[in-house]
Amino acid sequence: MKKYIFNRILRSLVSIFLVTTLTYAIVFTLVPRKLIFKQDPNYTKIAVTPDKKADYENTVYERMGYIEYLNTKELVQASEKIDDTVTDEGKSSDKKIYQEYLKSAGGKWELEQFESGKYYATRNIPIYERLWKFYSNLIVIDHPWKIKDSENPDLERYVKFENDPAVGPALVGSGTKHKYLIYFNGKFPFIHQNIITFNLGTSYPTFANIPVLQVITQGQGKTLAQETTFPTGVTKSSSINIYSRTYKTPSKADSRDIANFGEGDAYTATQSNYAEPSMIANSLKAGVIGVLLAYIFGLPIGLLMARYKDGLFDRFSTATVTFMLAMPSIATIYVIRFVGSKLFALPDTFPLLGAGDARSYVLPAFILGVLNTPGIVVWFRRYLVDLQGSDFVRFARAKGLSETEISRRHLFKHAMVPIVNGIPGAIVGTIAGATLTEKIFAFPGMGKMLIDAIAAANNAMVIGLVFIFAILAIFALLVGDILMTVLDPRIKLANKGGK
Repeated sequence: MKKYIFNRILRSLVSIFLVTTLTYAIVFTLVPRKLIFKQDPNYTKIAVTPDKKADYENTVYERMGYIEYLNTKELVQASEKIDDTVTDEGKSSDKKIYQEYLKSAGGKWELEQFESGKYYATRNIPIYERLWKFYSNLIVIDHPWKIKDSENPDLERYVKFENDPAVGPALVGSGTKHKYLIYFNGKFPFIHQNIITFNLGTSYPTFANIPVLQVITQGQGKTLAQETTFPTGVTKSSSINIYSRTYKTPSKADSRDIANFGEGDAYTATQSNYAEPSMIANSLKAGVIGVLLAYIFGLPIGLLMARYKDGLFDRFSTATVTFMLAMPSIATIYVIRFVGSKLFALPDTFPLLGAGDARSYVLPAFILGVLNTPGIVVWFRRYLVDLQGSDFVRFARAKGLSETEISRRHLFKHAMVPIVNGIPGAIVGTIAGATLTEKIFAFPGMGKMLIDAIAAANNAMVIGLVFIFAILAIFALLVGDILMTVLDPRIKLANKGGK
C-alpha cells in the first residue's frame, strides 16, 4: 500500500506539472495579450494620451510577466552606469548610450520611442523563462528572515508559541510575512497554517492586483462586522480578519492601524471578513449536495433495473436515461430552472436571496444531481447485470436465497466497489465542471469564475484554477482507490503482481 501510494503521488505530480505547463504555454502564447484591456476599467481613464497609453500597457505586461520594461526614468538611471551625461530628452546622443547599455544588459532588448520622442526599452520574456519563474515561486515558505525592510532594521526575528491576546494559542512569528503561522478557530479545517502557501500569481484585470488564491478562498459580498479582540486588548465590532495579519512597514501605519494594533506594530496589514462564503466554499456545497442527490436517485433506479432486467421498468428507465443523456445540458438546466421557480417559488438566480438563504442552493445542487444521475444509473445497472452470472450468485440461488436477498446481501455490495471509486472524482467534477450551471444561475463559484477569467483574459486566474482542479482531480483518484480497499479488504493496491 505504501509503495503504491508513493508511486501514485509521484505520477500525480508529473501529471499536474504536464497539465499546468501545457495550459500555461497555450494561454500565454496563443491568447492575444491585448485582450486583457477589454475589461480593465482603468485603461480608458489612464491612457488619455499615446505616451500614457503605451506606458500603462507596458507596465501591465510587465506585471503579468510578458515583458521586462524600463520606462524613460528607469532607462536613464540604468544608462548612467555607462555615461552619466545621458538625459531623458530623446537626443540622438542619448540613443547611442541607451543602445550601449541595453547591449551590455544581455537579452534581446528593444529600444522604442514614445510619441513625445522620449525613449523606453522592452524585452519579451521567453515562455520557458516565465514557466521557470512560475514554478520556482509556486511554493512559498514563511520564515523569520522573509521580510527585508531597510526602514525597519531593528525588526525582531523569531518563531514561538504564545497565548496571543487577539487569537489565543498560536505559533507567531516576527520577521515573517504572516504574524500567525499556525492558529486555531472554529472554521473548517479548524487548524490553519501560513508556513507553506501557494503563489499562483496575481489576478488581472478582474479582481485586479489581488493574489489568485486569495480571490478564490476569501469571502464575497459585503464586509461583515463582528466582535474582534485586538492585540491592544480592546474588543470592538470590526470587519477586520484578525487572523490575516501580515507585515507592513510601521512608518506606513495610519491612525486606525495604531489604534487597533498599537504604535510600532509591524503586522497591521489585514484582510476583511465577508458576509458570504468564498467561491471554493460555494462550489463545494453545491457539488457535494449534487453528488449525494445523484447517488440517492441513481443507485435505487440502477438496482431495480438490474433486478427486473428486460422487464417493463427496465425498458422504460433505459429509454428515459438514454433521453436524458442525449438531451443538451443547457436544456435540462433551463427546464428545471423554469419548473423550480414557477411551481416551487425557488430563486432562479443566486443573488436574489444570497448565500444566507438555503433556498439559493436548491436548484443549482438539484440540477447537478440530475445531470449526474444517468451516468450512475447506467454504470450501476451494468455492474449488477455482469455480477448476476457470477458463480457466487448461482451458489446463493442454489442455497435457496431469494432474488431480493441476493441483491441486498451480495450484488449491491460488490457493485458498489467500482461506484465508490468514482465518488471523489464525481465531487471534483461537479466543482470544476459546473461552469454552465453556475453561469446561468449567476452562482459565485469556481466553475463560473473559470468562464469569467477566460472571457476577461485573466490568464493568472485561468492558470490558478486549472492547477487547483488538476490537484483535486488527482487527489480524488487516489482517495477513490483507497475507498475501494475499505469497502472490500480483498482488494490490494499494488503496482504489479499483487505485491
